Amino acid sequence: MPVPVDPDLVHYLLNKPRGVVTTASDPQGRPTVVSLVPASPRVFPVGRLDRDTEGLLVLTNDGPLAQLLTHPSHGVPKEYLVEVEGSPTAGVLRRLRQGVLLDDGPTAPATVGVVGPGVLRLVIHEGRNRQVRRMFEAIGHPVRRLVRTRIGPVSDRGLSPGEWRPLRPAEVRGLASAAVGVPHRPGRTAR
Repeated sequence: MPVPVDPDLVHYLLNKPRGVVTTASDPQGRPTVVSLVPASPRVFPVGRLDRDTEGLLVLTNDGPLAQLLTHPSHGVPKEYLVEVEGSPTAGVLRRLRQGVLLDDGPTAPATVGVVGPGVLRLVIHEGRNRQVRRMFEAIGHPVRRLVRTRIGPVSDRGLSPGEWRPLRPAEVRGLASAAVGVPHRPGRTAR
């Protein structure tokens, strides 16, 4: 049975470039992710990428979907391409797969694979502040470059840095389904 969708809801996928902050406004005058998408209707970023991190970010005015994607209990997977200093050994990769102890507690186990010398593909299900950078710092391999390549089932290799596009309805449903099977009921946030 078709579910009616609120026509005022928008869902954008942005490829955030380095140097842009993940906020609606910045008192320091730095470029923001919100300035890269249409001004109306007003949207907000779902989750965060730090200023030096590149890659995929969802912006929306759909509060219920944003809650599903950001609440840690839903465990939506996020995939990153991580360029690090040095070449992590098998033992170091095992630490990532088992969870790394950070100052705010241990991380959940990550999925990690080697792409090339000093380049790894990492999938995590949490979203702590600067988590990926802190994980690699803790294992002795600081991050040189960090790019988010996937959120749940959504990826887009053709989206250049600074470009955005509307998410397709199937992608919105896929993101909601990735939130550990919690059904998505489109809703509106206060404007």
